[in-house]
Amino acid sequence: MKQILSPLIFIAVSFNGFGGICLTFTSLTLPNMFGNVRSTILSLMIGSYASSAVTFPGVKLIYDLGVSFHLIFWVWAGLACLVFLNCLVNWPVEPFPAPEDISYTKKVKLSGVAMDHKVTGDRCYNHVTTVGQEMTKKHVLEEYKQSNGAAAQIQGTQPFRRSVCSAIFLWSLITMAMTQLRIIFYMGAMNKMLEFLVTHADPSAPEELVKEAEEQVSFYSSIFGTMQLLCLLTSPLIGYIMDWKMKECEEDNSLVDREKRPPERDRKIQKLTNAIRAFFFTNFLLVLFGITCLIDNLPLQLVSFVLHTVVRGFIHSCCGGLYAAVYPSNHFGTLTGLQSLMSALFALLQQPLFVCMLGPFRGDPYWINFGLLIFSLAGFLLPGYLFYHCRQLIKQKKVLDQAATGQSAVVLNQSANGPEKLHSDGLDTDEI
Repeated sequence: MKQILSPLIFIAVSFNGFGGICLTFTSLTLPNMFGNVRSTILSLMIGSYASSAVTFPGVKLIYDLGVSFHLIFWVWAGLACLVFLNCLVNWPVEPFPAPEDISYTKKVKLSGVAMDHKVTGDRCYNHVTTVGQEMTKKHVLEEYKQSNGAAAQIQGTQPFRRSVCSAIFLWSLITMAMTQLRIIFYMGAMNKMLEFLVTHADPSAPEELVKEAEEQVSFYSSIFGTMQLLCLLTSPLIGYIMDWKMKECEEDNSLVDREKRPPERDRKIQKLTNAIRAFFFTNFLLVLFGITCLIDNLPLQLVSFVLHTVVRGFIHSCCGGLYAAVYPSNHFGTLTGLQSLMSALFALLQQPLFVCMLGPFRGDPYWINFGLLIFSLAGFLLPGYLFYHCRQLIKQKKVLDQAATGQSAVVLNQSANGPEKLHSDGLDTDEI
């Protein structure tokens, strides 16, 4: 009977993973409620999902105490039904918009205003100058977009095919696929790696050494499972990097010379800069993880456990923050799902790597880890391209600002000619 039902384990594990991914992705719009700390909340949610693996050592401990396997999973299934209760209670009436998608309407009612004629004239000039600057800047921006053809499409109307075929998304696929393969292969082959560090695949190893290897593998596996809680504890760090100085990208509401202060930083450029730092830091930790895996030292693998857990929580937060910064909000979910699908398909290579480690290499993981370490260096290509793309955006912004400044100077000269010039342009001072 057990042999007949054993294929159901594969189906059960598949449903378990698919359900967890669905729960995570459907919750990714929740951080939109938190404004400039959105990436921090997003990383915290992803970290909580990644750290859920800490429950498995707890289940193993309960099973070792003599609790029935069937009873454990019946209770597990009952607790999973709480998800439906959560959906009923927290069902949103409207979708959560991203902070940059929220629009505000300000209504000003001018009535009962009595001013002296001279004051009215002076303020009229100031008002006309301000409006002229804003209209000119918008006009220059539209002309620049028209001169650049397809690249000038508004973000909200950007076709999905353009997002999928963009260089940033393709580089992110390479980075995520490489990282997922590196992480998942280690999780699957960890027990055999730990066993090799004790026995070194000696076919004539004494029984005492074999028994010691089993005990060491069980001990280190329990430590690895418990360390999964680090995903939740360390994930806010990468979120803080993604949200670095985002408050400076907001417009200051305090008035200076009757005008609002412009934001100190461009929001999109700052998001890309933060994504560069986050990806570089994560890939640096991944390389360190690969180096520690090459060292034939069992206690040092505790450092590998920490690095593996931290990278596992960081990489998805980096990718989610990048997609939120570059692509329209209505493409975020589809791009994230597509990236996860491609990464999962690429991670299937772990099976032939595992067979190769046990076969030709006789359980020695050195050359497999060395090859994956070299492959993980490709992760620095994405932050490198993001740096190039960010420099291009900075140059474009300077061109727009210089053009807008030149046009504004012309408007200022025209407004300095007095009311006659305003009337000649079709503007009535009494209507302003």
